[in-house]
Amino acid sequence: MSSLDAALGRALTTPGISGAAVLDAVTGLSYAESGDVSGSQDSGEIAELAHTRLTRAGAAGELESVIVTTSTRHLVTIRLPRQGDPLLLCATVDRDLTNLTWALRELNRHADELLA
Repeated sequence: MSSLDAALGRALTTPGISGAAVLDAVTGLSYAESGDVSGSQDSGEIAELAHTRLTRAGAAGELESVIVTTSTRHLVTIRLPRQGDPLLLCATVDRDLTNLTWALRELNRHADELLA
């Protein structure tokens, strides 16, 4: 098991987080996946679309995160800056099992582990 897989596995110990994946932000290539990642397949495209639209609207700076909310879950995409192409940490969060703020806090903590 790679350290990336292990870090994603630890992210799944957070209540409400049912799946996580690390994707290349440019190509959409998946580096690691754990749990239910069915909502993560389009995360790269959603992040790029959000960034494009925000830039057109005059927003400055790099996109940090995108949260898409459905009736049952949140699909969270967090940009992980690094040398070269950035990575995306994509997670599926069950709305009934956790508070979104808590889940984001935990995902950001695990994001630091992914880059270590």
